[in-house]
Amino acid sequence: MAKYIPFILFTVLTNAAAQLLLKHGMMQLGELGVAGTHPILRLLQIVFSPFVFLGLCTFVISMASHLFVLSKVELSYAYPFLSLAYVVVAVAAYFLFREDLNAYRVGGIALICIGTVFIAQGGSHLADESAAVSPPPAEVSR
Repeated sequence: MAKYIPFILFTVLTNAAAQLLLKHGMMQLGELGVAGTHPILRLLQIVFSPFVFLGLCTFVISMASHLFVLSKVELSYAYPFLSLAYVVVAVAAYFLFREDLNAYRVGGIALICIGTVFIAQGGSHLADESAAVSPPPAEVSR
């Protein structure tokens, strides 16, 4: 299953990048309570602002990567890795947005990392089983 770790980490990083892009985009938009603006127009303004739109597109890439991963490994193996996106987002938000990274958050991040290591050590059997279940190629006789 180690060969799928890069794909899982790509999913994690694109998920985190999407969150950071969305946050930046919403910060740029500022106060959206413009009087007289129709809610649909406001929604379109949000969705099509550059960083929000890029964040949404990045989410699509992340989900496509996650679907590929799910086709190769067990859900109970792949899904917990997504918690690493919180680690990436928390650290990046500290540096990019000056968000608080207090002792409780650092402790939680440490527990997430430890838990992910335990899950990774457990491995996944889905891809291994599909290789084991496949019959050997049939020989053609004439």
